[in-house]
Formats: sequence, C-alpha cells, structure tokens
Amino acid sequence: MSQSQGYPTQTAGKQREMEGCAPSESHGGRFLLRGTSSSTMSENLESRYSRLGWDQIKILDQVLSEDVPIHGRGNFPTLEVKTKDIILVIQEELQKKEIVIKDIRLNGSTASHILTKQNGTSYKDIDIIFGIGYLGEHEFQVVKETVLDCLQDFLPKCVNKEKITSMTMKDAYVQKMVKVSNEHDRWSLISLSNNTGKNMEFKFISSLRRQFEFSVDSFQIILSNLLDVYRDADYVLSEESSPDIVAESMYGDFEQAMHHLQNKLISTRKPEEIRGGGLLKYSNLLVRDFKPASETEIKTLERYMCSRFFIDFPDVTEQQRKIESYLHNHFVGEEKSKYDYLMTLRGVIDESTVCLMGHERRQTLNMITILALKVLGEQNIIPNTANVTCFYQPAPYITNRNFSTYYVAHGHPFLYQQSYANYHKIF
Repeated sequence: MSQSQGYPTQTAGKQREMEGCAPSESHGGRFLLRGTSSSTMSENLESRYSRLGWDQIKILDQVLSEDVPIHGRGNFPTLEVKTKDIILVIQEELQKKEIVIKDIRLNGSTASHILTKQNGTSYKDIDIIFGIGYLGEHEFQVVKETVLDCLQDFLPKCVNKEKITSMTMKDAYVQKMVKVSNEHDRWSLISLSNNTGKNMEFKFISSLRRQFEFSVDSFQIILSNLLDVYRDADYVLSEESSPDIVAESMYGDFEQAMHHLQNKLISTRKPEEIRGGGLLKYSNLLVRDFKPASETEIKTLERYMCSRFFIDFPDVTEQQRKIESYLHNHFVGEEKSKYDYLMTLRGVIDESTVCLMGHERRQTLNMITILALKVLGEQNIIPNTANVTCFYQPAPYITNRNFSTYYVAHGHPFLYQQSYANYHKIF
C-alpha cells in the first residue's frame, strides 16, 4: 500500500470501505444528488428526512457529552474527551485554515441507537462525518494535521507539549488512518484508539458514492444546529428551547428504514456496489437476530454479496485477514458470539456462492471452520461431539495392509489444514 502525506492510500479498484451516493452540492445544509429535477428532489428530500423528538435529542446530548477514553500507547496518558468538545475544536481550527465545511453529522450505529434506543440497539464506534467542500492533496494534509494538533488540547496540563509533534500524536493515539482519492470518491478517515472497541472516528468527505450498507445503518443526524447551541455558554438545553435537529436516511426512505430498524429487518439495495458486498455486516445482523425483510429477495442479494466479497478479496489469505479484522473490531467483549458469527458466515457462503471454482470454495469454507475451531479453543469450549468428528492417523507400527490409513465417513465433507497432521470434519 502506498503512502501519501501520512495516509494509507487506496485506489478505486481496491478500496471502497465507504462507497455510495456522494453529496455533490449543498442545499440548505442538505446533500443533493446530481441530475435530479427540483420537484423530484423536493419529494426525495421529504421522504429522506425526519425531525428528532425531545427524547431523542436528550439521548443525543448525552452521547455527545459523555467522556470517551482515547487510550495512548506506551507511556502516553489516556485522554478523556467529550465528543462535542473535540468536534467544536476541529471545526473551529479547520475554518481558520479556510477549509469549507458543509455540515457535520453523526453516522451509523450511534445514530441508530439515538433514534430507537427503546428497541435495545447499542453502538460501539462514535462515527462523525465532516462534509468538506473540496479535498485536494493540500486539504487532505491540512485536515490530518489539524485533527492531530487538536488532540494536544486534551493532554493533561502536566504534560510538556513543546516537543510533541503531530506525528508523535499519530503514533500515540491513532488506530487507523485511511485516505481515498480517485475519480469518484474523495474522503479520509482518522480513527482514535480505544481498547474497548468504542473508537471515535472522524470521516472527512468531499465525495462518496455509497454511505451505507443496509437500511438499519443508513441514518445520519445533522449536528449543525446543536453545535451552535453548544457554543453558547449561557444556553440551557430544554424541551421548550431545543433546536431543530434533523436525521437523514441514506437508504432513501426514512420511514421504511425506521420500520426495518424497529423490527430488526435486513434490507439493502445493490450490494454489489458495496466494498466486500456487505457480506460480513449481513452475517453480523443475522447473529444479532435480524431477519430478512423479504425471504424471496434475500437469496438473490446473498449471491451478489458473496460475488462482490470474492471479487474484492480473491485470495484466501486476504479473506482470512479481513474476517479476523472484522472480528477484532466488532466483537470486543463478545467473545462467545464469535463462533456463532463464523458459522453463520460459513453457512451463507456455502449456500450462496456461485462465482468460485470448487476447490476455491472449499478453501474458504475450511479457513472459516478453522477460525471457528480456534475461537472455541481460545474459550476452552469443547464443541458438541455429535457435531464434530476427528480423524486420527494410526500409530506407525500398524503395518496391516488391510488397515486403512484414514477412515472417512461417507456423506460428509472433511476439512484439511496443511499445518495440521490430522483431518477434521465438522457438520
């Protein structure tokens, strides 16, 4: 992977971690799509947006006002940062440097949690989007250095900041940095470290073709009016004086997306446009008791998900690395769910993959099963022996020619990993 100005840079063909309907122009703080008539646009906007109620605004305020630990590496101290405080500092500094900010939004699972907390939704990452007017090489660098410099404001007062550079802050507090700059997408990501998986992530987006995977994670809450309130030290947030705060569903139909979220239903559009096909997220939703909104449509969608996943990750080593990374980022504190997740993912791939040769498909299925067995081993859990059969190589002194070296039960596939001396069969 090439490096440009400190960001890992990825090309159009290989990196679309966040793809989608990119904002191309701003209208009253809202992103509009190119090539759409004003009357159609008005109807689209009406269905895409919804105002938050007072109960939702209270939850939003609680989330933004909560101290989030940013854990430092080595001897660097943990920073206790309120999301609203660091947003305001970054916004102010970017504006001083003449970076055009269209709006600021709360994205993803945190937005879903605020909109329907009573449904038992939870969130991990705090995902903040800055809509940026233009991102060239200079702007990418300014954004990166601004965020790192702003982090210094949250260091304890006893820390001597004179010799601390932006690179020092990057090494100490940044978990991941991504930069995408191609014909269709121009955005960057800075993810701050949190040992419990509750990362604070800042995305700076000039253009982005797709900003959601499934309807239930398509919500964005526009923070501009609430941030104006936070700047006024004398303002007290109350039901009578609360600002208008609007949420948008990037899925397109807010009410339908909310219905899916409230009823734990899975729906998406054109999964072949998503980096990785949305396959890993889809399996995660299934494990969390979400159900397909349409049983007839989902089988077709599954085939598209699998096809795109194997296009983006054609090599079994890449596939394993991606799956392990997903487990690490999305199952912190949920070790017991990893096995169910891997077996669910394996089942989807087994049933819906049509684009691989037979041996490639078996390689992938074997790799996922080995990961699942590894998870069980890490948890010291012995699987139900009714579902697992092990084949052992006989001792060397057995020389009877009529004695088969391996006994393989008919009707069940067996799995093999070269580093193991024995064969394993599961299911």
